[in-house]
Amino acid sequence: MIELKHITKIFHTQKGDIEACHDVNLTIQNGEIFGVIGYSGAGKSTLVRIINQLEKQTSGEVVIDGEDISQLSPQALRQKRMKIGMIFQHFNLLWSRTVKRNIELPLEIAGIDKEIREKKTKELIELVGLQGRENAYPSELSGGQKQRVGIARALANDPTILLCDEATSALDPDTTEQILDLLKKINKQLGITIVMITHQMEVVQKVCHRIAVMSDGQVVEEGHVKDIFEHPKHMITRRFVRDISSKVTDDQLNENLKTIYPNGILLRLTFDEDIARQPIVSKVIKGTDLDISIVSGNLTNTIDSSFGILIINVLGGNQEQYDHIIQVFKNYQVNVEVI
Repeated sequence: MIELKHITKIFHTQKGDIEACHDVNLTIQNGEIFGVIGYSGAGKSTLVRIINQLEKQTSGEVVIDGEDISQLSPQALRQKRMKIGMIFQHFNLLWSRTVKRNIELPLEIAGIDKEIREKKTKELIELVGLQGRENAYPSELSGGQKQRVGIARALANDPTILLCDEATSALDPDTTEQILDLLKKINKQLGITIVMITHQMEVVQKVCHRIAVMSDGQVVEEGHVKDIFEHPKHMITRRFVRDISSKVTDDQLNENLKTIYPNGILLRLTFDEDIARQPIVSKVIKGTDLDISIVSGNLTNTIDSSFGILIINVLGGNQEQYDHIIQVFKNYQVNVEVI
């Protein structure tokens, strides 16, 4: 288990102090895929480097499996880091080494016997799907293949934790999908705890069990992916959720809808997986004299669930009737937002 307790990080620069992280508290359970999402400058990359102590916090504790690693001696910390793998946005491969020798590097540094190194490297090449490319150099690989090498290298010392710092940001959508599938496979097959740092909501949607949303160095929201998607509370979180289906801001989207549908009321309905299977809208329409039209709808899938969002326009009533319709939807356990 990873516990971040009251983590604050201040960078002292010529232009003044910059607080990259402010009183961050997070608990990441063994074996889960945990996402940390935020826009550029939110402090998420600093936070992930604090987890393996590549960056030292100004104050606070980093506790892994009950041990405060920020208090370890340099030698003990080096040993601890061997069990914390890390993959990067731009791969960080050695261009003069082949795929096989890049993956072998951490084992060489650890002084592992050549025979064991070769056996382990072969297993990792098979795990990440690079059979036949063992003797290729990084310049001969695609972006996805380079990242597979990076993942294999990060797994060389059998880590219990894998840190992914924007690991898919440099990849095209199809390759991103493949790398995320690989990370899910590694999590399930090896039971490794994965911490994903990203600014892409699609990434946490597809692979993460829980997420923390960061803004200006602080965690502004945290929870299970399903709950965050269905009921985003903070403005930043709502923007991330809406960005999946729309490239305009919340306010722009709402104003556009109100311009197109100036009469009646607009409702955004959120259905969880079980509720979505029921003919709720049909039942509501049959039980009212008001006109209800569907404006838009979509279904979103997360790693362990799915939910739907439906925007409807209700016409022909007064405020009392509109309030009644809203209550009827709520009685069916539908989350209702008036646009």
